[in-house]
Amino acid sequence: MLHLSLSLISGLLVSGFALQAAPAQNAANTIPAPAEAAPRPTLSAQERGDIQMARKMYREAIETYRQAPETPALLNKIGIAYHQLSDLNNAQKAYERALKLDPKFTAAINNLGTVYYSKKAYRRAVGQYKRVLQLNPNSASTLANLGSAYFARKQYELASENYQKALALDPEVFESRNGNGSVVRDRTVGDRPTFFYYLAKSYAKAGMKEQAMNYIRKALEEGFKERKKFTEDPEFAGLQKDPEFVALMTMEPKTL
Repeated sequence: MLHLSLSLISGLLVSGFALQAAPAQNAANTIPAPAEAAPRPTLSAQERGDIQMARKMYREAIETYRQAPETPALLNKIGIAYHQLSDLNNAQKAYERALKLDPKFTAAINNLGTVYYSKKAYRRAVGQYKRVLQLNPNSASTLANLGSAYFARKQYELASENYQKALALDPEVFESRNGNGSVVRDRTVGDRPTFFYYLAKSYAKAGMKEQAMNYIRKALEEGFKERKKFTEDPEFAGLQKDPEFVALMTMEPKTL
């Protein structure tokens, strides 16, 4: 009886069909051969390109993407790959081609704005970011980018206004990093101390004390000279008695 039970169990695990007991003396001859492993699925050109992008193999990714059917999303990825290589002209061409196929493809519009930003064509960057916001008013990353384009044009109040809108939608918008290759964001700024001051101001107004303190510290470490703004601006009123804030205000100014 023991041999019969083992034969039944073996048939269940391997075959999955109805149980049929073999005579005990023939059990060894009834064990089926192991099932062959299922073949691995073939990756598409776009999937292979995505893997190369994740590995930062941008030139290889471009060549692989070009083997796939042309779509707005694919062209946007090609643009991002060129963007990562600092080949702004080819990145721009890819984004523009994507927008010919789909004029409302917001990722490509945003990325085209970022090309203009990188080329210091800030007015044109503002125009592209506004196009995105007409289609998607709640894009925190685009609001942040628009703020930075205004900042680059020294329109600081407009910059701060858009930073605050971005934070209201996504409190992590300035801390997170986009890793999926869908949107390029560029907030490279020349006046870093002032940039950090306005971020601190935006976080303070949003009631995000920890982040506000962080950017106050960064502003001071970068040599922000108008220290009195931290004690006079109404956005920082709620921080005045905080021991960490008091300590920051007594930091020795950075010597440039």
